[in-house]
Amino acid sequence: MSAAFDHPLRYTITNELHARPFPAIQAPAHAVFLALKQPVGAANRDRAKDLVHLQALLDRHGAPRPEPGATHYAGAIGRQELKWESHTEVVTFTAFGPGVGPRPFDPAAAEVFPEDWIAQAPGKRLVSALIRIDFLPEDPAALGAMFDEWFVAESLACAWVLDRAAVVASDFRIDPAGHMRFALLVRPGTSPQRIGRIVQRLCEIETYKAMSMLGLGRARTLAGRLNEVEPQLSALVEELTSDTGSPEHTLHELLAISAELEKLAAQASFRFGATGAYEAIVQQRVAVLREERFEGRQTLGEFMTRRYDPAMRTVKSAERQLNQMSARAERAGDLLRTRVDVDRSRQSQQLLESMDRRADLQLRLQHTVEGLSVVAISYYAVNLLSYIAAPFADHWGVAHMAVAAALTPLVVVVMWLGLRRVRKGLH
Repeated sequence: MSAAFDHPLRYTITNELHARPFPAIQAPAHAVFLALKQPVGAANRDRAKDLVHLQALLDRHGAPRPEPGATHYAGAIGRQELKWESHTEVVTFTAFGPGVGPRPFDPAAAEVFPEDWIAQAPGKRLVSALIRIDFLPEDPAALGAMFDEWFVAESLACAWVLDRAAVVASDFRIDPAGHMRFALLVRPGTSPQRIGRIVQRLCEIETYKAMSMLGLGRARTLAGRLNEVEPQLSALVEELTSDTGSPEHTLHELLAISAELEKLAAQASFRFGATGAYEAIVQQRVAVLREERFEGRQTLGEFMTRRYDPAMRTVKSAERQLNQMSARAERAGDLLRTRVDVDRSRQSQQLLESMDRRADLQLRLQHTVEGLSVVAISYYAVNLLSYIAAPFADHWGVAHMAVAAALTPLVVVVMWLGLRRVRKGLH
């Protein structure tokens, strides 16, 4: 079938599923794992700098360089095999080689990643781990004393994994040389692919555990600030139920708190979301190991339950508190808007009542003026008519006062009827 029918990303998305195979490690062996992360803005970092840093390491060993824009690389650097991966926020390096040294977890093994080269990295070291891969002794019970020598007994977690194909152990502590230690002891005949999968799972557990624990520091800082803001928000809510506070002042304070909460949410949303995603990966990676208890010791899953899960619950609690306070601030804003609307409605009603009273007073004043106008106009009309009727009154021998008296009622009635007719025409 012609490739013209294919989606342009068909091969890209298919090959991505096979781009990062598990390493094949033949026991006995050792591995060094390194994870680097930029302290700020790691998700939006310049990934070209990560490639430049990788190329600097490869150039020291004369190894071939990766392709431009690569997100993963695998190749040999001297006697070691290197696996490099670029993730959303972190860049990981895994170097593994044959054999184990006489000194367990010898810091010299980490020299495959020179300190001067690490110092030039665009990110900072988040995880550094040494993994010792060896065969199980004939008597597995002897491992107890060995583990107590290698690890801090109080924090030691160890278990059979993958149907008792191997025993993994770690105390999840950083040793004096600055590395975390993992022991992987496998049964003879365990395939290199299975060993590689276990090593990869251990590295992922530690990496994503460290990444998710970054949310704990943010949660603690956030919780402190929320504990300061919460009394202020509660005081504003109480002020809404009283008539003592000014709505304008309350609105100003509420807007300030809402802006603060939105700022905190914007700063913490990505980290809290990433923490939840990383926690899920940690739990999934522990589950796929299919642990079984080794000599009554705590398993990796139990260690996570005791030490790791409380930290994640703290992060979730801070996130929940932030969401609840944001919702409270929003409800308080709704209540304040309702109160302002009610106050405005009451003021509008009072204004309308005042306008009605004014209109009534104006109407009464108008009636009064109209009445006075009738009197005034009637007065002048009577005088005018009296002057007109004066010659006739003299001819008939009627007194002027009698004429005026006779004309006055007639004029008043005529003027009143005329004014009433004009008023009806206006309405």
